[in-house]
Amino acid sequence: MSDTLTLTPSAAKRVAWIAERQAKPAILRLSVEGGGCSGFQYKFDLAEGADADDMVSETEGVKLIVDPVSLDLVSGSVVDFVESLGGAAFKVENPQAAAGCGCGSSFGI
Repeated sequence: MSDTLTLTPSAAKRVAWIAERQAKPAILRLSVEGGGCSGFQYKFDLAEGADADDMVSETEGVKLIVDPVSLDLVSGSVVDFVESLGGAAFKVENPQAAAGCGCGSSFGI
């Protein structure tokens, strides 16, 4: 299991765009909460900064931060931003997810 997370350039550009409009730092926090249709769900927020125990990954000047508890569930993942006819959203490609759901924001291990 890899303790790395990757933010794609497309996701980094979107975070920077959102952060600029909200006058916040370009820092995306990914966390995992219980719930959703498959047991866990991803949560994205802009953060003011990283906590001392957060894992930090950086792409094109944009930081992706994850707390240690969530990292156990998402390590090795790639966070992307995808646009389709159905809309635009951040998507997590999680190699640990044994099950997913149609909405793409929920997973099981």
